[in-house]
Amino acid sequence: MEADPMDVDVPDHDDPSLPFARSYQVEALEVAIRQNTISYLETGAGKTLVAIMLLRYYAPFLRKPSPFIAVFLVPQVVLVRQQAEAVKTHSDLKVGTYWGEMGVDFWDEAIWKQEIDKYEVLVMTPQILLNCLRHSFVKLEFIKVLILDECHHTSGKHPYACIMTEFYHKLTCNTSDLPRIFGMTASLIKSKCGTSESDYWEKIKKLESMMHSKVYTCVSESAIARYVPISTPKFRFYEALDVPGDLVARLRFDLNNLKTKHEISLDQLDLTATSSESARKKLTRTCDALLYCLDDLGLLLAFKAAKYLSCCDSDFMILDKLDVFGDRVVQKFSADASMAFQSCISTEWTIGCDASTHVKSGYLTAKVAYLVQCLLDYRHFKDIRCIVFVERVITAVVLQSLLSEVLREHISWKTKYIAGNNSGLQTQTRKTQNEIVEEFRKGTVNIIVATSILEEGLDVQSCNLVIRFDPSATVSSFIQSRGRARMENSDYVLMLRSGDVSRQCRLEKYLSSGEIMRSESLRHASNPCPPLGSEFYDEKIYRVESTGAVVTSTSSICLIHFYCSRLPSDGYFKPAPRCVIDKEASRCTLYLPKSCPLPPVSVEGDIKSLKQKACFEACIMLHKIGALTDNLVPDTVAEKLVDREVGEECYDNEHPVYFPPEVVRFREGCSQPGSGKYYCYLIKLSPEYDSETAVQDVVLVMCSELDTEIINANFSLEVDRGTLKATLSYIGCLDLTPMLVNLCRMFQITVFNVLIHHSLDKLKGKIQALKHSDHLDYFVLPAAASAEKASIDWTCVRSVLFSHKQAWEDHKKHPLQCNGACGFITTDGPACKCMLQNSLVYTPHNSKLYSTLGISNNLSGNSILNIRDGASLTYKDYYKLRHGIELDFSQQSLVSARQIFPVHNCLLRCKQRRKEKESRNAYVDLPPELCCILMSPISISTFYSFTFIPSIMHRLESLLIALNLKKMHLDSRHNLDIPSDKVLEAITTKQCQEKIHLESLETLGDSFLKYAACQQLFKTYHNHHEGLLSIKKDKIVSNASLFKLGYDIKLPGFIRDAPFDPKTWMIPGFNKDEYSLGEELLPNGRKVFVVGTRKLKRKKVADVVEALIGAYLSTGGETASLLFMDWIGIKVEFNNSLARERQFQVDPEKLVNIRHLESLLNYSFNDRSLLVEALTHGSYMLPEIPRCYQRLEFLGDSVLDYLITVHLYKKYPDISPGLLTDMRSASVNNECYAQSAIKNGLHKHILHASQKLHKDISRCISYLKELSSGPSFGWESETSCPKVLGDVIESLAGAILVDSGYNKEVVFRSIMPLLEPLVSPGTLRLEPVRELNEFCQREQFVQRNPVVSREDGLTSITIQVEANGAIFAHTSSAADRKTAKRLASKEVLKALKGNDARLAFMVNET
Repeated sequence: MEADPMDVDVPDHDDPSLPFARSYQVEALEVAIRQNTISYLETGAGKTLVAIMLLRYYAPFLRKPSPFIAVFLVPQVVLVRQQAEAVKTHSDLKVGTYWGEMGVDFWDEAIWKQEIDKYEVLVMTPQILLNCLRHSFVKLEFIKVLILDECHHTSGKHPYACIMTEFYHKLTCNTSDLPRIFGMTASLIKSKCGTSESDYWEKIKKLESMMHSKVYTCVSESAIARYVPISTPKFRFYEALDVPGDLVARLRFDLNNLKTKHEISLDQLDLTATSSESARKKLTRTCDALLYCLDDLGLLLAFKAAKYLSCCDSDFMILDKLDVFGDRVVQKFSADASMAFQSCISTEWTIGCDASTHVKSGYLTAKVAYLVQCLLDYRHFKDIRCIVFVERVITAVVLQSLLSEVLREHISWKTKYIAGNNSGLQTQTRKTQNEIVEEFRKGTVNIIVATSILEEGLDVQSCNLVIRFDPSATVSSFIQSRGRARMENSDYVLMLRSGDVSRQCRLEKYLSSGEIMRSESLRHASNPCPPLGSEFYDEKIYRVESTGAVVTSTSSICLIHFYCSRLPSDGYFKPAPRCVIDKEASRCTLYLPKSCPLPPVSVEGDIKSLKQKACFEACIMLHKIGALTDNLVPDTVAEKLVDREVGEECYDNEHPVYFPPEVVRFREGCSQPGSGKYYCYLIKLSPEYDSETAVQDVVLVMCSELDTEIINANFSLEVDRGTLKATLSYIGCLDLTPMLVNLCRMFQITVFNVLIHHSLDKLKGKIQALKHSDHLDYFVLPAAASAEKASIDWTCVRSVLFSHKQAWEDHKKHPLQCNGACGFITTDGPACKCMLQNSLVYTPHNSKLYSTLGISNNLSGNSILNIRDGASLTYKDYYKLRHGIELDFSQQSLVSARQIFPVHNCLLRCKQRRKEKESRNAYVDLPPELCCILMSPISISTFYSFTFIPSIMHRLESLLIALNLKKMHLDSRHNLDIPSDKVLEAITTKQCQEKIHLESLETLGDSFLKYAACQQLFKTYHNHHEGLLSIKKDKIVSNASLFKLGYDIKLPGFIRDAPFDPKTWMIPGFNKDEYSLGEELLPNGRKVFVVGTRKLKRKKVADVVEALIGAYLSTGGETASLLFMDWIGIKVEFNNSLARERQFQVDPEKLVNIRHLESLLNYSFNDRSLLVEALTHGSYMLPEIPRCYQRLEFLGDSVLDYLITVHLYKKYPDISPGLLTDMRSASVNNECYAQSAIKNGLHKHILHASQKLHKDISRCISYLKELSSGPSFGWESETSCPKVLGDVIESLAGAILVDSGYNKEVVFRSIMPLLEPLVSPGTLRLEPVRELNEFCQREQFVQRNPVVSREDGLTSITIQVEANGAIFAHTSSAADRKTAKRLASKEVLKALKGNDARLAFMVNET
């Protein structure tokens, strides 16, 4: 043996042994510390505890941040959690658990590094570690301890053996890098026992050599027996009574006839060759299983087996997936067989009959009857825990059924079964098995009928009875099953047929084998481990130098199958390698699927290893062309993991909300805030409706000069009666003194507080004592009516300075200037008519604000007032009765006034217009003595006009934000410009509820982005298959990627994602506490202000990126869009590369009708091989055709999507964004394409070798003939067309695009006629599932979860909607779930709209 990896430097630490450890366990630990060890001890002797103490010894090496780990391997998934819990219980080491169902097969080096950095002990099944070592995700040098549970499996091609031969023994020259090996087993031999002691030793020696370890065991069995109860073996013999021969012969004849009958029915199903062969194999296997049950278990259990196998939901299935109709034939055979068995069972038979009667009649065999009797002999046990071991899965099922019935007659024991899946028939889930084991531990299950799956590792210390219904086939099976009985005085019952001397002799040898193995191990304990045989070093190995990943000639077959399984597939073709062996020439040719870029691989050599040799060479070639990565995993797996990492990057969900710097007070270039030069812009308001109140223009006064594009902007406001147009125009500059600035600020703060808050409380302390705002510095002032030039109505502005005392004094000094009446008494004293009319008044008795129109000369306090209830009384009496106020000047004329107008969001889309019907309380007549004049003169027209200003300024601020975003791009691309209103449309989401939003541009941008990415990838990666191209495309266009790009340019801050709320609008110049602006620098160095933060989903940012691409595309064309994409980080070019030389060895005209197809497509191909490729399905394995249509389909899908979207966008420019999206969905879908393919006869030209595809196309053709000739867009169809049909339309588009030098117009002219008639707004029908969802949301109906079932190959879905106290429900069935759901939704929708009582029932009936 090479230098032994025994001497290890370990830091000093506490004693790793546990205080309760037994003497032999401590001794085993000491040996394991010194050398690699195989711990050969009885089941239950505590081998796991020795392993844990060894881990404790090595803990200083393992504790993080150490790069080293320990690996604990177990042969079965069920043991992973059990052993992990044991390590956690007896150590403080961090333990990770791993098994196949976790998806570890698709983990990469980065994920495994995370696990290694996190955990110190990794518990897993051996295949996982073997794969990690082969892919170099885990390196053996970093494993300090390697524990192999049930290590007797280390032989042949078991993962244990592969780990040792492929990796451990390759490192024996460098002992410092080798892990400590610790094996555990209760049997050193897995096979049948030898004939002599030397035979035993030869097998033990091979195990020691393979594991590079020495066996440790106790000197005598008694040393363990003191601690570990050993079950007592008991031979039980049953009589050799068979089922009556005539009965067996007759039933055998019947079963064979039934089998022949159903084999004939398989021929009539038109199954594929593979499906037919699989069905025949299962039919044969099922028949053999029933015959076995008849011979070995009896008529009754054969009947139970047949009945069980006939059930659709049984746990049995063949591993090869059957055609559903073939599976039904096998089930029908089982059902017919059960009837044949039942006809031989007396109708008077009962389960309670005497067992001997059952045996004589052949209902049960003597073996089964004896098992029942044997169990009843133990009914005196207070708490029975029994495992009955059987050889076959079907035996476990039917025995469990029988025992459940029989034992219930005598005692309340509960029986269940557990079976593995090695037979290829079992689908019992791991979860179910774990639950049964847990019930067994707790005692709620008393008997488990099990196959060999429970022989190893199950730790149930209360198990007190094990019965071998079928004898063990190997020494290890015998010892392991015996070890399941862990209780004191437990029994190990061995059932044997009387007279079976040879089997009895073998079992007796098994009984003595333990002592022989112990003595032989002890006798050779001092011998060194023999070197591994040379045959284990002869295997070819390919190693990747950069990573250390390896593939051997043996593992190459699995790797090739794994690679093929990751290639693109559909329901008619599963990619798989195909080996053709020429025995005479000793040559093997390996054909890989067409989506693989590798040509056929031919090798010559030994006929026995030809397949391995071909796969090995193929693996090397696949790695060299990049189809296998440097870790020797398929490129698709690696790409998906990278894509997932991009999606999992962490970003803050809180994003700033940007505010335009143009309207902020402190800005660059303004040396004296609050005074200086201002720019004036007239906002002309033009109502397109009749209103009792006139609309007045306003003047916007800004410190910053607006961009010409903003000045030329005009937009519509939605008001109750119609539309109000707002236009902007520059009217000149203005120099404002600080006094005028303060006056303007006071005016607008007062007016907007009155309009928005309708309360005097909000104005207290604000009008007379204003603080200078540090934020917004612009003014909105009333315009003076002038025929010559618009100007500011300074008289109205000064109304904010109104002083009742001063106004009255002025009136008294110049009485002739006032033509109105005097002598009005208000709450502040006498006033004249000119002070009262066109003013803002406050009435203290009800704390309300009013805008006055004038004096009602015909009304006074003594006039009659008609109130709501129809009663009449004077104004004077009303105020006394309602408010307790005595009018002192009831003779005064009343003041005509109106309540202050509400401020609405006038940007909302589709605002419900109603005939303006003023509220009865909107207009009032007020006694002057109750009025306090706040502002005068200011007209009601001014107040009404100013109600629109918050919406106008919000739109203007939004345009300025869009302009800032555009300038950020223009700084890098000075020659590219698009309208700011398009940018605004792109950054406005539907949540704003405005007339403009991003959906149309997003749809357009999404289609262009996908096309641009697809054509770039198609031209760049000539050898990549469609699956890999799709993954790369998704990395470019995915929401996660687009979000990252948007995030990097600070796009979230520009997005508008909430409806405008006038109440939260920042009144310019008003220094409120909640108004706080921060500053932030954009990537181009420009400054922008931040008004707050909000949460924004990643998808919305991604949607805005797509919408911006669409905005640049719609206004600047493809060049502009590509430049924008380049700016944000999407590098795509449209320059047409030279055509590559194509390898095509056959004349295209011999494969397809070139002339007919070119005539149909109205296009003549330069390279006709493209047309052949576009029509070749993956199932067509003709070697001369190097590729199938998948790559062209990938390209064609994107170009058709783009062309149709652009066509709809340009043809219907005025449709709503949502309608464009719906029209695109109706036009760009596989069902629509598939129907077009059939209509134009393209299905006749598809090259394929799938019978199922042929059958499905025929079915689809028959169904479509029954539909009307009008467009259905695939949504009216009650069946789903094969996807292949739609794929061909796309692949033809791709072929024409490539052949024409990427001329999209040529593709449009060729393909569009095939798709006509295209959808229009008039013919559009929503997809039923979506229409039902929207209908229920609109009507506030409740949609219940769909109920899904599958039977006889059909999926049934029940859609239920609760509406108006009734449930509307419908169930539809179809071949696929999507179609079934569409049909059921369609019927429920029809019922809801028509209130169809046939589909409705009351809620309480459910």
